[in-house]
Amino acid sequence: MNVLLGSAEAAGAWGAETDVYISRGARDAEEVLAQAARGEARVLVFWSFYSSDAGAAAAELARWRQWERAAELRPAVHVAGGVHATAEPLQTLQMGFDAAALGEGEQLILQIVSAIRGGGDLKGISGIRYLQNGAVAGSGHGERVELDDHPPFCAARERFNAIEITRGCIYACKFCQTPFMFKARFRHRSVENITMHISAMRRAGLADVRFLTPTSLSYGSQDESVNLMKIEELLARAKEAIGPGGRIFFGTFPSELRPEHVSPPALAILKNYVSNDNLVIGGQSGSERMLQSSSRGHDAACIERAVRICNEFGFKANVDFIFGFPGETADDAAASIDLAEKLTSLGARIHAHAFMPLPGTPWRAAAPATIDAGIVRRLERLASRSELYGQWKQQMIRS
Repeated sequence: MNVLLGSAEAAGAWGAETDVYISRGARDAEEVLAQAARGEARVLVFWSFYSSDAGAAAAELARWRQWERAAELRPAVHVAGGVHATAEPLQTLQMGFDAAALGEGEQLILQIVSAIRGGGDLKGISGIRYLQNGAVAGSGHGERVELDDHPPFCAARERFNAIEITRGCIYACKFCQTPFMFKARFRHRSVENITMHISAMRRAGLADVRFLTPTSLSYGSQDESVNLMKIEELLARAKEAIGPGGRIFFGTFPSELRPEHVSPPALAILKNYVSNDNLVIGGQSGSERMLQSSSRGHDAACIERAVRICNEFGFKANVDFIFGFPGETADDAAASIDLAEKLTSLGARIHAHAFMPLPGTPWRAAAPATIDAGIVRRLERLASRSELYGQWKQQMIRS
């Protein structure tokens, strides 16, 4: 939402007569919506939610609709965007939204606001879907953008967040929505553009910089290789832009490193510039069969190697594992938990997940494998020693 606000602000989309309200929850917004709806203004509400939260969003929207009717308000125009709306437009519209916005939103939001301000509707906009006689109507997707053409946050409203430095991913893992929404190629924000926005953060009094990317050490590359010169240029320039006392966080939340990218030269560069003392490693499985089946693109051995290199350079490794992959057998699960336990003996922490089929992925309709009681007990044992964390139990219930 901050990114869309930034794009709209930069383009002057709102106009002097448009009020923009950033909601902190549905109830928080009701008073503002009521005031606007009782006047002549048209109210446009943007929603975005994870696929796992679609049910909660549907319930919240239904409550809003009921409240609008009870208060005899002019109905707002509710538009849902993001990866779930893009992957499941029919379901999204059946939830009660007036429109689903498909694809990237930086240009699409400008068209939506312009249409509503002009007194029209959204039906002629490419990338918008709506229901017509019970079926999905509309065509196209939101325009694919160059990151440098749009700010990574909304500085004008002091809505800051991690700077997206790469969009899209060449590693088309079957469980991940990113490469299938943004295509299996990298688009990088330039170092000059990144540092310009870091300087804006510094002027606003912020001292910490984080980056958003599907694979941190892919920055500056268009293939599986690691461009260490570009990584060092980014980090050196970012450090300079944030200034004395500023901190750079790279290769940690909300991003990660692929294990095969972890090398002594790469971590030597990170050690020289970053403030984080931990790194997130996307391991996902200890089973060679599951790594191949999921199109992960690396083997299990490089996960352990990555942890050992992290230790060598003084970084604590947080390693992602997914249990319950489609087709996972008892042997596959045992290989994963065996590797997880070995990594904790080396000092790593495990970030555990239970597989959830996500819309828009090749495994969207795949049934999760049952995580048997023995594996659950071993996961719980690691958690009891603070060697494992994550929402894997809640994800088991949802899936």
